[in-house]
Amino acid sequence: MSWNNASFQPRQENGAIEQLIKRLARLPGLGPRSARKAALALLQEPESRLRPLAQALEEAVRAVRACPQCGNLDTAVPCTICADPNRDRGVVCVVESVGDLWALERSGTYRGCYQVLGGVLSPLSGKGPEELHLSGLQARLEGGEVREVILALGATVDGATTRHWLQGRLAPYGVPVSRIGHGMPMGGTLDVLDDGTLAAALATRQTVEVQPGTNQPFEIKPPRPVPGGAGNPPT
Repeated sequence: MSWNNASFQPRQENGAIEQLIKRLARLPGLGPRSARKAALALLQEPESRLRPLAQALEEAVRAVRACPQCGNLDTAVPCTICADPNRDRGVVCVVESVGDLWALERSGTYRGCYQVLGGVLSPLSGKGPEELHLSGLQARLEGGEVREVILALGATVDGATTRHWLQGRLAPYGVPVSRIGHGMPMGGTLDVLDDGTLAAALATRQTVEVQPGTNQPFEIKPPRPVPGGAGNPPT
């Protein structure tokens, strides 16, 4: 059997389907293969799966906003947590992301307020203090209503760097600062821990000792060149 190269045509990609797969593959936890499975499941049942999902996404784009006080995502402004009169406004838990906030809320053990930083300090990725969301926490501290600040950041190098920097920033306010305790493994993040571990970490939080004069500016430095690495002269 001979192949006729002139008549052979490669498989044409379906634009709409491929676009759906590419969008799904960008979501956390989904790779190209799992994205294709998800896309197929949606397309095979358009009325019961695809259309309701499209409507839910459209509604989320229209209605969900970031809370101007804490940074949580909600359809209400301020969010339902900040607006809840039964919340203890004297305790503020500082977290890296909205995912961490949701994880603590699932544990059902914390009844204070939050401050979502929107990230952590990272010299390697160039993320500095000006990119952290602290205006809501600063306003509460200046208002004199805060009795304790809990630093619930991941047990990572960047998390520890951010925690140390925040301790210096919080020192002038004279407010007790604590960090979550037992149950946080080294290198762990809040949003992957089970509810029991999060509850234990909050219950065993430890007071952080802040020495005066530790409020030093955070400086982003380029990474040191690796000897013999690509683009570096051999040593």
